[in-house]
Amino acid sequence: MKYPVASSLRHRGKALELDPAHEVVTLLGINGEPIGSLSWDFVIDQIMAYRKLPVQKEVRAEPRIPLTFRVRYNMPEGQRFEGRAGGIGGGGLFIESQSPLPIGTKLSMEFSLPENPGEWLQAKGVVAWACPKADHYTFNPGMGVRFTEVAPEIRDRILALVKSAPDQNKAA
Repeated sequence: MKYPVASSLRHRGKALELDPAHEVVTLLGINGEPIGSLSWDFVIDQIMAYRKLPVQKEVRAEPRIPLTFRVRYNMPEGQRFEGRAGGIGGGGLFIESQSPLPIGTKLSMEFSLPENPGEWLQAKGVVAWACPKADHYTFNPGMGVRFTEVAPEIRDRILALVKSAPDQNKAA
């Protein structure tokens, strides 16, 4: 079901498409092209975060930082990809991709942080949101992956890395 955006001056002409079967909302451009998708779970989390803390800038459970590093990921069917991540936090990472995977796709990942590029850290995750085109928020197409399994020591290293970054570099 599509809903045109009419009253927002910045987004007039775009549309929101709801897919109840997959519980996904997709933003469509003026010509009907998909701009990005979010799972209903993610949208609900955002609404709940704002409802609880309306004045807080950071709505994520975990802060993140923009950071470029290598990442490899496998889908359950065995397809293997290699690429670049553009940000990380205790809750997940952003993988840059010209063809983001569908929301809900489960991944096995390994990534190497800049402090030790020869060491590959293991984690599992699920695609929580996708940005198929560059936008003014992420600047690159790709997908946000929420960690579902990450060893405590790896998570602690990620959190220490985020904490050590200057405050002005932490992304909202």
